[in-house]
Parts: sequence; structure tokens; C-alpha cells
Amino acid sequence: MCAAIVGALLVERPADVEEGFSQQAPLVYHYGHSTPGTNATLYNVLVSRLAEVINQRAESNKKASISGVIINTCGWVKGTGYKAITHAALAFEVDVVLVLDQERLYNELVRDMPGFVKVVFTPKSGGVVERSKSMRSETRDSRVKEYFYGLKTPLYPHSFDVKFSDVKLYKIGAPSLPDSCMPLGMKAEDNFTKLVPVPLGPNVLHHILSVSFATSSDEDILQTNVAGFICV
Repeated sequence: MCAAIVGALLVERPADVEEGFSQQAPLVYHYGHSTPGTNATLYNVLVSRLAEVINQRAESNKKASISGVIINTCGWVKGTGYKAITHAALAFEVDVVLVLDQERLYNELVRDMPGFVKVVFTPKSGGVVERSKSMRSETRDSRVKEYFYGLKTPLYPHSFDVKFSDVKLYKIGAPSLPDSCMPLGMKAEDNFTKLVPVPLGPNVLHHILSVSFATSSDEDILQTNVAGFICV
């Protein structure tokens, strides 16, 4: 899967030593940022949507329903990052939380999680080091390259032209406004999930765009999963 998304993958067999888990037909939603803190409201909306769809699919997949879900949250554990972790736990109604080498986080989750949730502290393996900011950036870049070219470059991306009239481009999130300037009945946080049309032109060059499964702008594009990604 590409970077800057919120997604899930159905795991039906052990991971390949080199290529990892099979990524056929993943469930992916467009987020568009490298950290949850850039638009925490949107991030939490997408996590809730992901949990909702996974629960629906589990109802028709007995094996998946019984085997459960493993959720890998981000490593940001303070402030908004902590709220994102607890939001994911509540959205998916988890019953076990594993905390890796973060004693303070462990104590906070023991305090804040519902009584039925078992919080387990797991020590870090010897020799494991934290990834630097530059290393995380390189990892994201490699994921984008792997999406288009494959792990061992077996894929051959190709270019094609489309008419501007055939494309509708949106970004998610509008500039914040003071409460006095907000339309009646609208809250300030609504701007974080607002779809804003983007004019097509040189401004979209060198961008990665998500292609939505939505067939018209009348659909809820924000909560519709994406078919794939293109590079402009």
C-alpha cells in the first residue's frame, strides 16, 4: 500500500519472507499527510470509518470474524497522538492492547481504557533502536516507489493523458475560520473534513493523488475507499 493512507489488509496465509503479506484488494482510505497530527480530525474520522467497514465485512467472513484484527497505531504517544491511539482502541472495540517499551503509555492506558480491555506491557528486544525522522521519511518514500514499481521492480507504470473535463480534483480540509465567520450551524472542526475543489493546472504537478471509488461528487467521497494512486 502507498504512504499517507489509513488502510487494512485481509491476512489469510503467512507472510512471504521477502515480499511480506499479500496486498490483493486492500481496504484503503485517503488521508494525505505524513503524520496524524496534521489533521487529527480527519484521521480519527477515517479510523472510525475503517472500523465500521471491517465490522461489516467480518459479519460475512466467519474466519476473519473469529481471528480478529491486529491494529498497528503510530508511534506518537503524547497529546494528540495519545488521543489517536485511544480513539482507535475504542473505534475497533479492542480487548487487548500491547504496549512496547513505553511504561508511561502503559500506565496511561491502564487508567483510561475500559475495564474489559487488557493492557499488556512488552519489553523491547535487545538491539532495537528508534527510527530517526530521516529514516521514517526514507521509509515513506520507499513505500511510494514500491507501490508503483513493486518490491523487485517487476511493475511498469505507464503515462496516459486525460481531459481536464473528465477529472474532478479535491483536497480535504479548508483554512480555519473564527467562529464569528462560520456559517450558521457549522462548527470550526467541520473545516478539517471539508472537501475543497482544486483547479487543475501546473499546481498539481509532482503530486500523488488518490483515485476514489466514488462515481459522483454527490457521494460521500471522504468516506469512500480508494481504488489506487496516480503520480502527476
